Amino acid sequence: MTWFAVCPVAAVPPEQGVAALLPDGRQVAVFRTHDGTLHALSNVDPFSAAAVLARGIVGDLGGVAVVASPMHKQHFELATGRCVEHPDVAVAVYPVREHGDRIMVAP
Repeated sequence: MTWFAVCPVAAVPPEQGVAALLPDGRQVAVFRTHDGTLHALSNVDPFSAAAVLARGIVGDLGGVAVVASPMHKQHFELATGRCVEHPDVAVAVYPVREHGDRIMVAP
């Protein structure tokens, strides 16, 4: 697995996300939950085709960490990418980790 540095650790505060561009042109949204867990999803909202998920609201639905898309407010599970309102729709999930002072993502 090849890892790519996408941003400094400090760039992703709890309950927020940032967008990053992978070397192959894919956009990822990196999130940190309130407990410090990192998640990386595709940044593209499948309902609008807009690259906006990193600007979504990070929260919790029934104990499941989610991000609400800023476009149409669908919720995507951070661990699986599955859309809560439309379980047949999902966004890609990427491995993510901290390495020193950088956040790394593997496509």
